[in-house]
Amino acid sequence: MVQTGWTAERWTAVFIEQAEMFRKAVADADPAAEVPTRPGWTVQDLVVHLARFLETSTAYLRTGSRNPMKPPAPRGGLSPLEYLDLQLAEAGEVLAAVPGNRPVWTFSPAAPDLAWVWHRRIAHETVLRRFDAQTVVRQVVATDADLCVDGIDEVLTTIVAAKLDGDSPSEVSGTAVVRPTDVPESWLISLTAGEVPQTRAAAPGEEGDAQVTGDAELVYFWLWNRMNLKEMTGDQRVLDVLKVGRGH
Repeated sequence: MVQTGWTAERWTAVFIEQAEMFRKAVADADPAAEVPTRPGWTVQDLVVHLARFLETSTAYLRTGSRNPMKPPAPRGGLSPLEYLDLQLAEAGEVLAAVPGNRPVWTFSPAAPDLAWVWHRRIAHETVLRRFDAQTVVRQVVATDADLCVDGIDEVLTTIVAAKLDGDSPSEVSGTAVVRPTDVPESWLISLTAGEVPQTRAAAPGEEGDAQVTGDAELVYFWLWNRMNLKEMTGDQRVLDVLKVGRGH
C-alpha cells in the first residue's frame, strides 16, 4: 500500500537529503564514539554498515536480478569514510537511473518484485542511520510527518513480513491498529501464524488486539526500536512482532 505521492524519484530525493545529513554527522563525530541507539556500535561501525548496505542493495537495481544474490565482495584499500563516499555517490546515480517499475527481486514476501521497493528501503534505511548518527553528536532533527507515514507503511506492509519470513518467525496471531494522532492515515495489520501478514487501512473507531498511537514520528521510530512510546495497549505479543528494529 504505497502512500499517494510517493515515487522512485521522491524516495531518491529523500535518500540524497538524508545521506547529506548522515555524512555531516559522522564527519563531526569521533569514529570510536558509541552510538546511543545501537548499543555495541561505534560511529565507524555505523559508517561501514550503511556503506555495505548501499553496495549490497543497489546491486539489485544495477543488475535487475530476479533472484537473491550473494553480497558483493567488500572493497579493500579504502578508509571507512572513503568507502561511504563511494557508495553514497554510486547509490545516488543508480537510484536516479532505475525506474520504479523495473522488475527485480525484492526481500519481502509481501512486496512486489519491482524496483521501487528498493528505492523505498534505501531511503528509509538512510533515514534511520541519519537518526542514529545525529544522536551521537546530539543534533537530531525532526523527521517530516509525511515521510514518517511512508516509513510506518513500509514497516507494516513489507518489513514485518520480511522479519517473519527470515530469522524471526512467530506463532503469534492477532491484529493491531496503528493510528498516529497527527496525520489522517491509519492501518490494521492482521497476523496469522505461518502466513504473510495482511495490512489495510483501519476504519474510523476500529480496534485490534493491540493499539499503537502517538505522533507519526514517534510511531515510526518506535517501530524501529529507536524511541519509547507510551501510547500502546493490548496484546504485548502482537506489539513485539511490530517492533522490527531490534538488532538493526
